[in-house]
Amino acid sequence: MSGRKKILVTLGFALSLGLIASAVSVMAASYYYSRFQFDLLNVICREVVEREPEARQSISAALKEYTNGNAAKEEAESGKDVLTALGYRISDFSGSAYVKNLLFVAAGLLAGVFLFAGTFWYRNKVETMRIRALADYLEQVNNGKAIILSASGEDDFSKLEDEIYKTVTFLYQTRDRAVQAKNDFAENLSNIAHQLKTPITAVSLTVQMMRRNFADSALSVCENGIANFRDVKFWDVCGNHLGQIEKQIGRLTRLEEALLVLSRIDAGTILLHKDETDIFTMLALAADNLQELFAGSGTAVDIPELGEMMAVVDLEWTMEAVMNLMKNCLEHSHGGTVHCSYAQNPLYTEIFIWDEGEGFAKEDLPHLFERFYRGKNAGEGGIGIGLALSKEIIERQNGTIRAKNKPDGGALFEIRFYRI
Repeated sequence: MSGRKKILVTLGFALSLGLIASAVSVMAASYYYSRFQFDLLNVICREVVEREPEARQSISAALKEYTNGNAAKEEAESGKDVLTALGYRISDFSGSAYVKNLLFVAAGLLAGVFLFAGTFWYRNKVETMRIRALADYLEQVNNGKAIILSASGEDDFSKLEDEIYKTVTFLYQTRDRAVQAKNDFAENLSNIAHQLKTPITAVSLTVQMMRRNFADSALSVCENGIANFRDVKFWDVCGNHLGQIEKQIGRLTRLEEALLVLSRIDAGTILLHKDETDIFTMLALAADNLQELFAGSGTAVDIPELGEMMAVVDLEWTMEAVMNLMKNCLEHSHGGTVHCSYAQNPLYTEIFIWDEGEGFAKEDLPHLFERFYRGKNAGEGGIGIGLALSKEIIERQNGTIRAKNKPDGGALFEIRFYRI
């Protein structure tokens, strides 16, 4: 509230109190005046009656005629207060003046009350408007559409307004720095992934050439004569080492691909094309893509057809997330069955994926979706990216994911895609 408005409000309060005080003063003065008239007339009448007792009746008749009151008592009590003994009151002698005084008093009180209420309402309205303006500004900040907060004069809210503006400015600067740091991290991650690609390719080609040379050497020895035991053992050891190298190359290749995907997610360059997708179809396609892994490990997959249930998601990326969860269950099933189920209600569509293994270690549960975290029972070839990637994909589609252990054993993943 500006200084001018403060002055107006203060004057309004002062005027209101002044009117109320004036009304009370008028009421007191009116009462005193009426009492003075009554006492004066009482003294006069008492003196007359004391000197001329026979004049009592005449005085009573005259007073009766003046006040238009009831007939005087036939037998008045003796005493100094003659008019009271004769049945008169103070208000009987104020007449219309008393009524007018009351009207003036009532008018003054009502004017004071209305002026006070109006001033109070105006003050509250101004404060409400200021609070609403600050609330609207904070809402714009939350929506990312805030403009520069312009000062609207000095008032009780100026300090709060200034602090809000400074806080919002600091938050914007912090957000910009965080976004820049995130973009830098995503760029560095992408650069690392690309830099890994060159040595991985070179090592892979070298291993292939070494295998070809070993094969040619073995063929030459066989053509020229049977190799001795030492040569056979040497080739066998070299073959095993090459197999280990190829295995690690495959792991590095998966890591490089995962880093590229994560860098794209962090940079926000992945576009999710959301469309209505049938849950059963998505789960079936994800399982088909992992058919070789399931067959190789002797693990079955159970996906019941529970009727048409739709979710608005990107089919390809959501399949990627589901496949990572299925692979995690596959690694811990040990030849059992990976189960899938799904359900729907007015709020969300949920998907359940679980295995028949030993479940998650208790200390692993809070960290399962952290990048590069490998749990206590993690498989040999894992790099700790799959679950983190699944979480990123699901949460970018208005979804949630959590992991827990089933009461009867086994690990359970629960996915929810919310409608709103």
